[in-house]
Amino acid sequence: MDSFSISQLAQFSGVKAHTIRMWEQRYDALKPHRTEGNTRYYDSSQLRRLLNIVSLADLNYKVSELCLMPDKTLFGLIEELNVGNPDKTYEYFIAHLISAGISFDEAGFEKLFSHCILRYGMTDTYMKVVYPMLIRVGLMWSADTIPPAHEHFISNLLRQKFFTAIDSLPSAQSDSDSWLLFLPENEFHEMGLLFANYLIRYYGNKVFYLGSNVPEQSLKAAVQNTNSKNLLTFFVHSDLPEDSRDYLLKMTNQFKGRNLYVAGNRRFTEQVGKLKKVHFLNSAEDLISQLASSKHFST
Repeated sequence: MDSFSISQLAQFSGVKAHTIRMWEQRYDALKPHRTEGNTRYYDSSQLRRLLNIVSLADLNYKVSELCLMPDKTLFGLIEELNVGNPDKTYEYFIAHLISAGISFDEAGFEKLFSHCILRYGMTDTYMKVVYPMLIRVGLMWSADTIPPAHEHFISNLLRQKFFTAIDSLPSAQSDSDSWLLFLPENEFHEMGLLFANYLIRYYGNKVFYLGSNVPEQSLKAAVQNTNSKNLLTFFVHSDLPEDSRDYLLKMTNQFKGRNLYVAGNRRFTEQVGKLKKVHFLNSAEDLISQLASSKHFST
């Protein structure tokens, strides 16, 4: 695909459409094409240019100057930052992983992701690069906002990376705490759950990973068969708060004596309200804090 609307550019870059138009009018930042019907559209080179401008603007370069620069100069500045300022390039990787993903550039995506892992390690790569990227393209905490083909391509590349990282970890000891990880029925976005899988194993615990869209009966059987004391799930898509609350109350009644951890954003937590036997995790840092403080949690 080499045709993007201004709303898609806004989604991929994190810059509002009216701001992009203002940059065009004031600084001639982008030069959209037009269809025979006079509809404006942008190609991948325009998208990459915008992502470069956004990356550099977030590092205190003036937008007015960046918009006037040719692509070659913008790319040169990006390369200088990439080499000389390792702690200031998260936005570079976010923007260009998105660009590679929506251009179906698997080789480019692989190269960028490997560079991230070498520079930051898996944990910081997820928290500082992958997680913000997922938020930006609407894969995790919000409803889908990009074409399904792009979503599946990016998410499946990331799935491969997570499974590779998980396989590289040593096996847990037999007396380690056990965790059962799952997504409820009609929940399909696994990126957060896969990262939790990595973190929990990284801290020496045993994980039974069920994945997405797990029916209640299957979950019940898995809890009984594995005897897992800790259950972790994610709520990603937007259910009615009362439905989510009813589901969680049913879980606490069915699995008494287990620790139920629920990951979701703060808005979800506020809407559902406090539940006595549910441990809410609003960020990856919350889970890391739990794992780092103890190998055993009490209900």
